[in-house]
Amino acid sequence: MTGIALRNSTHLEPGRLRAGVLAVLVHIVFFAFMIFGLNWKTFPPEGMAVELWSSLPPPPLPVQPEVKAPPPPPSPPPPQEAKPFPPPPKPEVPPPAKPDIAIKEKIEKPKPEKKPVEQKQQSKKEQKELKEQAEKEKAKELKEKEQKEREKEQKEKEQKTRIAAEVERLQREQEANDKLQQLAAAQSRLADEMAEYKAKIMAKIRRNIVMPPDLPGNPAVEFDVTLLPGGDILDVKMRRTSGYPAFDSAVERGIFMSKPLPLPPDPALFSKFRNLNVKVHYHE
Repeated sequence: MTGIALRNSTHLEPGRLRAGVLAVLVHIVFFAFMIFGLNWKTFPPEGMAVELWSSLPPPPLPVQPEVKAPPPPPSPPPPQEAKPFPPPPKPEVPPPAKPDIAIKEKIEKPKPEKKPVEQKQQSKKEQKELKEQAEKEKAKELKEKEQKEREKEQKEKEQKTRIAAEVERLQREQEANDKLQQLAAAQSRLADEMAEYKAKIMAKIRRNIVMPPDLPGNPAVEFDVTLLPGGDILDVKMRRTSGYPAFDSAVERGIFMSKPLPLPPDPALFSKFRNLNVKVHYHE
């Protein structure tokens, strides 16, 4: 009956076909629930009376519900032309971010702990560097100290040179002053000595002049006398007459009568007396 119904159902309307398939599925789910649901829990065996059947009774036939014809589907609306959608805006591609400092991008790896040997070597290296640095600073200080000492010695040397030059200049000035003073003193002594011996010469000549009497006024006569070493007279020449021949002749005779004339004992002074100018006044 069921098979005939299914065969006939192919000629039925689509709504009845769906209802028949749905009814079959409901019966299958119901049988599965009866089989698996009753055996879901296990209970301890109990004594019970069992009635044995030679065969199970056939399952009841499913009751097919009365299938109503479905209402006709509504007529579809006339198709409308689909409006074209505007193209989607192109997404703005942000410029690639500039990488930060490479040190920030890289993940710092944990530094491995230094082993005692490495720590010892590192300590020795640091000590060596500190020692070298200390030696360099010491050498630098020593060099600066030597430079300062050299500059100090140079300044002292220059100062001593200036002082020595100043002392030498003062000594030269002093010596020059002394020489000038000595020369002045010598010249003064020479002048005094020359004046002294000229006075002696004039006094001796005057003592040997026989003056003519009663000459008017105070006439004077002048002679150039050339002497020899020792005071001897080599020559006598009249330079200027007094106007009185008797007085002129008396003076000339007195000059010759006065030889040798007195001269200084220093022979170096004879040059001052070689050519002697003698001027005699009638009255002193």
